[in-house]
Amino acid sequence: MRAAVLTIDQRGSTREAATDRVPGTLRTLADVALLRPFERTAGDEFQGVLDDPAALGTLVERLLRERTWNIGIGIGEVEEPLPKSTRAGRGPAYVHARNAVTSAKSAPWRLRVAGDAPGVRGLETTLWLWAAVLHRRTPRGWEVADLVDAGATYEEAAARLGVTQSAISQRAQAAGIVESRRARELVAELTGALLGAAR
Repeated sequence: MRAAVLTIDQRGSTREAATDRVPGTLRTLADVALLRPFERTAGDEFQGVLDDPAALGTLVERLLRERTWNIGIGIGEVEEPLPKSTRAGRGPAYVHARNAVTSAKSAPWRLRVAGDAPGVRGLETTLWLWAAVLHRRTPRGWEVADLVDAGATYEEAAARLGVTQSAISQRAQAAGIVESRRARELVAELTGALLGAAR
């Protein structure tokens, strides 16, 4: 079967007195349904397997928000039956994820996608462009984005934050909320095409 394997490595964790951010980040990702859940593989690295195209955008957005991870995404075949433990899995997707996280350390936005099907480069490019939008987002922008993602209208967000609806619209525009929504949709579409390749 085809799947996406994510291998995530903490930046700068070898520095003395570096904080281990893995447990906290695993908690922030715990509500996203995966084929095999994230597990710490070694030291400051963790890995998960997904087959839901919509999940990839959610995971990548949360990881990019923290600005502390090298993100490797490998897309391809995984050997079946898939073991219960994520780190016990095998197959080309795992190899691609390992290569991707290694090269992510010197890549734009510390993110790489590797795979064996046409379209991998397009997914990576889309994620890089989306990362550029998210990188500009301020804490106030994230505040509005979180409310909108939870289903609030701009009017409801304004009431919740005690500002005018016009102020919310300005913050939303500066935060690239509309662009981000489109990017998430495109990531799901591209991922779906890649996971469905040769099925």
